[in-house]
Amino acid sequence: MNTHESYVVPGTGMFWGYLQALPKDYDPNGSYPLVIFLHGTGECGNGTTELDRVAIHGYPMHASQGREYPFILISPQLPEGKYWGAYIESLNLFLDHLIATLPVDEKRIYLTGLSNGGTGTYLWGQANADRFAALLPVCGAGIAWGVREMLNIPVWGFHGDCDEAIHYTETVRMIEGINTMGGNAKLTIYPGAGHGCWIYVYDDPEVMAWMLEQKRN
Repeated sequence: MNTHESYVVPGTGMFWGYLQALPKDYDPNGSYPLVIFLHGTGECGNGTTELDRVAIHGYPMHASQGREYPFILISPQLPEGKYWGAYIESLNLFLDHLIATLPVDEKRIYLTGLSNGGTGTYLWGQANADRFAALLPVCGAGIAWGVREMLNIPVWGFHGDCDEAIHYTETVRMIEGINTMGGNAKLTIYPGAGHGCWIYVYDDPEVMAWMLEQKRN
């Protein structure tokens, strides 16, 4: 189940409203993986009364329907008309807050997102690869010259080959670029799938199992 939470980033004026879902039999003295989910453009909002938009797709949608996960799930909401890449510093401070207030296993922090959030996953991952154990960008677009920053982190990219919003070659270019330079990246292209290929990703137990196997050194 998702709960509505909020955090004001000190010194920035940035307010993050976010959905939080805790594991079954949650123990505040335990230690849990953390999954941060970045939504797409259509789910942007004011972080308060519009926060449930974030639960339209992906892991937060399943959590809102009662599915329980073995990790802490955090799903922040981006303001209308904005892009995740503009808030990297604020997102890092938000992550610091999560680590300070929740029993997070810092070796098992995972970042994923779809569409605008898939792009955000690349950008935040490129800027701070040392903070994450794995990246799962879904139908996003990355910056090819930044793949050097992701050579030491497992990445699994997903896209539909009939995507008319962000062409699937954006994901191919990023994943092939990482591997060409000696990184560790996986690629899944869904034949016949459009922009909403995330319906396959976030309901696939193999994807989740792979993600949770990754640990940061």
